[in-house]
Amino acid sequence: MKINQPNNKELRSSGIKMGQSLVKNYVHIIFSTKNREPIIDEAIQEELFSYLAGICKNMECNPVKIGGYRDHVHILCLLSKKVTLIKLLESFKSHSSKWIKTKDKKYSHFYWQNGYGSFSVNPKEIETVARYIDNQKEHHKIKNFKDEFLIFLKNYEIEFDERYIWD
Repeated sequence: MKINQPNNKELRSSGIKMGQSLVKNYVHIIFSTKNREPIIDEAIQEELFSYLAGICKNMECNPVKIGGYRDHVHILCLLSKKVTLIKLLESFKSHSSKWIKTKDKKYSHFYWQNGYGSFSVNPKEIETVARYIDNQKEHHKIKNFKDEFLIFLKNYEIEFDERYIWD
């Protein structure tokens, strides 16, 4: 059975108002290298962060700040209403992993961990989170990635089984 649906012009002329989809979701995404291997050295860091920003842009997810340290990355972006979080993560990990392996033989065994953390960010806190990401090198002189990640999980009241978050 065919159902006739009115087109936009018919809807406007009939006085029916069209709804809008208004979305603004900032997310702070964190994931590490496989087994938290400290393989993201200074020779590749900035290029990797730029590459991840390019993936964001290609998926219409505006990158705000990308950074990290030797064994993990932080990505602060505005999630597109057209993209699911898992699709974005799959793109980050698969494309960047393939790309980094082409950069040098020392990265031939580069892999990302299977899991990730994603945390919503209030628009009023964007600058705070961006500064936090900028300060990773100094931050990790005091605290390792595992401790940092566990604090995020605790602050966001996320239940987890520690046997399964480290791969």
